[in-house]
Amino acid sequence: MSKRTYQPKNEDLYKAIVTLRTPEEAQLFFDDLCSVSELRAMEQRYYVAELLNQGLIYNDILERTGASSATISRVNRSLRYGNDGYEVVFRRLAEQEGETEDQGE
Repeated sequence: MSKRTYQPKNEDLYKAIVTLRTPEEAQLFFDDLCSVSELRAMEQRYYVAELLNQGLIYNDILERTGASSATISRVNRSLRYGNDGYEVVFRRLAEQEGETEDQGE
């Protein structure tokens, strides 16, 4: 369970997200749900998480993303001490990529 206080009304949002079937559907939904700046912030954090997961150092990530050191540090804390949400996504994406490669052979 998340460190945040659980609120049943929030569950509807997460249920809605898992109904999305394609990246295109997700983009349409999040475009409606979020402001441009909110989306850019989330996209930047996710990109930072990908780069940290690949083992890049702060300075390289800063150069590639333009993210502040505070943002990089926050994402790094989430990767190390968070709820493993990033880990779930990275693992599943790797599994999907492996399935795609297997189908191509």
